[in-house]
Amino acid sequence: MIGALIARKALAGAFDALNRHDLPQFMAAWRDDGVFIYPGDIPESGTFEGKKAVEGWFRRFLEQFPKIEFEVHDICLRNIFDLAGNNVAAVHWDIHLTNREGRVGRNSGVTVISIKGGKVFHVKDFIFDLGENFRRNWSAPGQGA
Repeated sequence: MIGALIARKALAGAFDALNRHDLPQFMAAWRDDGVFIYPGDIPESGTFEGKKAVEGWFRRFLEQFPKIEFEVHDICLRNIFDLAGNNVAAVHWDIHLTNREGRVGRNSGVTVISIKGGKVFHVKDFIFDLGENFRRNWSAPGQGA
């Protein structure tokens, strides 16, 4: 159970780092071979392989959304007894954001995070609203602000 407490605290801290736009702290938890998968049909959607590519995606995310506030509701762990730093977590969240054009938006989702040796190596976002609101928040081509 101590491993679960440490993992939950670290995961909550990662979302807090994003809220503060602290990219170096956020990326410190990633493995060099980390993978991030982002849903949708916008240019920012896709699979990003390697820490450098993942960091580039999150840099663009923070530039697009100068104001973000993740509200973490639940953090669930596959193995609450893990002490080796190998686990899978599901984090349920809401996000309130303002994009660089000043558009205020919100969304909800679940992020599934695989951890190996105490570092993040695979993350996949599942986002509730991938429709018009999602595309407008991202200022996707062909979408109104």
